[in-house]
Amino acid sequence: MTLLHKWWQLLHSSTLLNLFLFSLLLLFSLLHLLKLTRGRKLNFPPSPPKLPIIGNLHQIGTLLYQSLHALSEKYGPILLLRFGNSPFLIVSSSEIARELMKDHDVVFLNRPQIRAANVLFYGCTDIAFCPYGEYWRQAKKICVLEILSQKRVQAFQFVREEEVAEMVEKIRSSCMNGAAIEIGEMLVTISNDITSRSSLGQKYGGEEGSMNCGQLSRKAMEVIGAFCFEDLFPWLGWVDVLTGFSARLRKTSKALHAVLDQIIEEHENRGDSNQSDKKDFVDILLHIQKNGMLDIDITKDNIKALLLDMFVGGTDTTATTMEWAMAELVKNPGVMKKAQEEVRTVVGEKSKVNEADLDQMEYLKCIVKETLRLHPPVMATRSTSASAKLVGYDIPPRTTILINTWAIQRDRKLWDRSEEFLPERFLNNSVAFKGHHDQFIPSRRGRRACPGMSFSIIEAEYVLANLLYWFDWELPDGATVEDFDMTEIYRLLIRRKTSLLLVPVLHST
Repeated sequence: MTLLHKWWQLLHSSTLLNLFLFSLLLLFSLLHLLKLTRGRKLNFPPSPPKLPIIGNLHQIGTLLYQSLHALSEKYGPILLLRFGNSPFLIVSSSEIARELMKDHDVVFLNRPQIRAANVLFYGCTDIAFCPYGEYWRQAKKICVLEILSQKRVQAFQFVREEEVAEMVEKIRSSCMNGAAIEIGEMLVTISNDITSRSSLGQKYGGEEGSMNCGQLSRKAMEVIGAFCFEDLFPWLGWVDVLTGFSARLRKTSKALHAVLDQIIEEHENRGDSNQSDKKDFVDILLHIQKNGMLDIDITKDNIKALLLDMFVGGTDTTATTMEWAMAELVKNPGVMKKAQEEVRTVVGEKSKVNEADLDQMEYLKCIVKETLRLHPPVMATRSTSASAKLVGYDIPPRTTILINTWAIQRDRKLWDRSEEFLPERFLNNSVAFKGHHDQFIPSRRGRRACPGMSFSIIEAEYVLANLLYWFDWELPDGATVEDFDMTEIYRLLIRRKTSLLLVPVLHST
C-alpha cells in the first residue's frame, strides 16, 4: 500500500500530471491526423491501364515522343505513367510546362539520376544531371559568367570562321566531280571540331580512335539513351550485364575519362595562357580551380564532368539541328531560294561571310527557329524532389517528368499549319500564322535552361549561311522532292533515319 500511495502522490503532482495529459493529447492528435491522412484520397493525374511489373512500358513504341503524344491525345495533356518501378509524369501542354519550369519550379528543379549519367559524369557533377543545390548553382555560375557568356562566345568567332572556311574548301573540291556529300557526317565533323577547339584547345577528331572525341561523344550519347534495366527495375540490374549495356558503359566511360585526363595534363604542363581571349574551356576551369574563385572547391573530376557537358551536349545536338534545317530547305525549294537570296544580298561581293552579317539575316534566323520547332533535338526532363501539386494534381516524390516538346510545338491548337515548315511565322510582327514564343521551348525555361544555347545557335546560323551563300544544293540522280525521306528515329536525340545525301554546285557570283 505504501508504494501505491507514493505513485498516486507523484501522479497528482502538478508537473507530472501536466506532462501526462499533454502526452495523451499529443498521442490522440497524431492518431487522428494519421487517420485523416490515410483517409484523404490523393488526386493523381489521369493514367492509362497498366500491367503488373512493367507498368505502361507495353504502350511505348520506338518513337517515344510520338507514343507519349498518342497517349496524351486520349487521356489529356498531363498524365501519370509507370515504367517498371518508376513513376513518369508526361506534360504535353505549353501552359503546364510553363508553370512547371518557371512559376513553381523549386520542387521540379532536379534531373532524373540515371546509371549512365552517374558513371560518365563523375557522379552527376556536371550541370545537366546534377541535383539542384549549392554545387549546381556554383557550376552553372561558371558556365554562365565564364565559359558560355556572350563575350566568350564572341571570343571564339575566329574558331568558327577558320573551321567553316576549311569546310567550304572541302565542299569546293567535291564540286569538281559532282559527287553527293553525306551532309550529316559533314555537320557532325564541323560541330565536333568547333567544340573541340573551343572546349579543349585543339581538334581531337582525327582517324586515331583513341583520341577521336567526336566518336566518343556519339558513343556517350548512345549509352545515355540506351535502355538500362537498373534505372527502371533496380532488382534486375544484373540483366544489364547480360545485354552488354554494362560493358558498353564501362568501355565508353574509360575511354572518355582517359582522353580528358590526357588533355588536362597537357594544359597543366603548358601553364596559364597570357591571352585571355584565346583561353579554351579547360584553361578557364583550371584557372578558376587554381585561384579558388568559387565558394566551393572543384576537383579534377568536376572539371572533367563540366567539360563532358560542353562536349557531349553541344556537338550532336547542334549538328542534328543543322542537318534537319538542310533537309527542310531541300524539301521546301521556295524557302531555300528565299534564304539564299537574303544571304547573298547581305554578303554582297565580299570574299567571305562575316559573322557580323548574321545580324541582318532575319529570315535565316527564322529558319533555325522553325527547325527547332518542328525538330526539337530532345525532350526536357525534370524530377520531383518531394511531393508536389501541379494544376490541381498530386505528383508523387521522385517522379521523372518528361515535357514533350515535340508535341507542344506541333500542337494544332497553338500553331497554324503546325506540320508545315513555315519560317515566316517567326518574322517580327508576323500575324500570318498563329503561334508565338510562349509555345516555343526547345532550350527549356527557368533555372534549368540550357546555358549553351547561344553558342549553338550562332554556330548553326554561321554554318548554314556559308552553305547557302557558296553553293546551290541538288538531290542525287533519281531522287525527287516528292519522295524525299523525312523519317525520324529516336536515340536520345530525334534524328533523321536515312543519311542526307546532297550534291553541291558552286554558286557563280
